[in-house]
Amino acid sequence: MPITQQSTGSPSEGIEQFSLVGSSVVTLDDIPIPEVQLLLDKAQYIDEHRKEVANTCNSRVLATLFYEPSTRTRLSFETAMLRLGGKVIGFAGAEQSSATKGETIHDTVKVVSQYADLIAMRHPKEGAALVAAQSSEVPVINAGDGGHMHPTQTLADLSTIQSRLGRVTDLTVGLCGDLTFGRTVHSLISTLCRFGNIRFVLISPNELKTPRYVLDRIDQSPTCSYVEVEDLAQVIGDLDVLYMTRVQKERFFNEDDYLRLRDTYILDEAKMHLAKPSMAVLHPLPRVNEITKQVDDDPRAAYFEQVRRGMLMRMALESSVLGDELPGFKSNKEVLV
Repeated sequence: MPITQQSTGSPSEGIEQFSLVGSSVVTLDDIPIPEVQLLLDKAQYIDEHRKEVANTCNSRVLATLFYEPSTRTRLSFETAMLRLGGKVIGFAGAEQSSATKGETIHDTVKVVSQYADLIAMRHPKEGAALVAAQSSEVPVINAGDGGHMHPTQTLADLSTIQSRLGRVTDLTVGLCGDLTFGRTVHSLISTLCRFGNIRFVLISPNELKTPRYVLDRIDQSPTCSYVEVEDLAQVIGDLDVLYMTRVQKERFFNEDDYLRLRDTYILDEAKMHLAKPSMAVLHPLPRVNEITKQVDDDPRAAYFEQVRRGMLMRMALESSVLGDELPGFKSNKEVLV
């Protein structure tokens, strides 16, 4: 299910009609920034008009195909559809599917697309979401594929940043912890580079540094830059946003390496005293011990708001992909691409 664009004028005008309707979302790179902003606006509208939008996706069916364990993302997708009036089917773990019998992603998605109007899929292998999108007869939304991309988490991150700071550009953004395997980090950097004017501070041990292809993405942006450091306390006072990440045990082949690195960075009250009063702390969750519970009471802690905004963004995306208009929401669908 490819992204679709329909021309509304001569090519020289550079304006096309962009539509998410019927399209799969494997990465946000395929979606023009004005359309991403429109999704942010829709999520805000949904938050303010819960009752009005409650039947937007009435009779629709979402299938959640989660080949990896998940709490927040899976329940967020499912709750989003239920709050829009739709229904949900699916599985939570490859062991609950015919993958245990050797069925391919292609065949699973072909079958499930006969039942559902929309599929949200998480898979441990990079590129699995693209395979699903190419195989499916209904739109597929990538709910995370290996260490590659996590587009709906990025939408949640953008919504939280905009809510806290009033903008998603002209910011100093620190990303801390596992920057090698963190798909949420890779997705967020990629999208923020498209908005522009971001100074990235990449905070990690040498073993978990940001991959070269992600650094290349920053280098390709004329208005973005980065520095790589190992000391969080040294740079926290410069940050508008601090994005903490978990060192992910499931990404390590060697448990000794995981145990050695998991406690590298712990955000506590002492470090928070060094930060700006306006700084926002984000985390895709789940956390292990990289943020102490005492930080939860700090007004700068935004990670539980992030969870709520993730649900709102998935409501906006699900309704947009299905072509179900939100009652009362007005927008100009012509965007520059």
